[in-house]
Amino acid sequence: MTGKAKPKKHTAKEIQAKIDAALTNRGGGKAGIADRTGKEKGGHAKYECPHCKITAPDLKTMQIHHESKHPKIPYEESKLVNLHAVLAPVAETNPKPGIRGSLKK
Repeated sequence: MTGKAKPKKHTAKEIQAKIDAALTNRGGGKAGIADRTGKEKGGHAKYECPHCKITAPDLKTMQIHHESKHPKIPYEESKLVNLHAVLAPVAETNPKPGIRGSLKK
């Protein structure tokens, strides 16, 4: 017969991970919605497809999208819409954090 198992304590690494998860902005809430939808500066997606209006973060991803979704139309980088140039933000007094980082610290 075996004895009762002793409950384990939380490790320092586990506690630090909990604190980090609580204080780091992961893109949720109102600021995260605005960031993901691209209303302020285009979000993380920099380029927009001129044919279907889908967004992509870089040229390589947009090229992959174009080759798979629009194979009959030739790919032209000049026709892509740069959302960061079009939706450039106005200078704010209180900067908002991106996906990684927090103002709470």
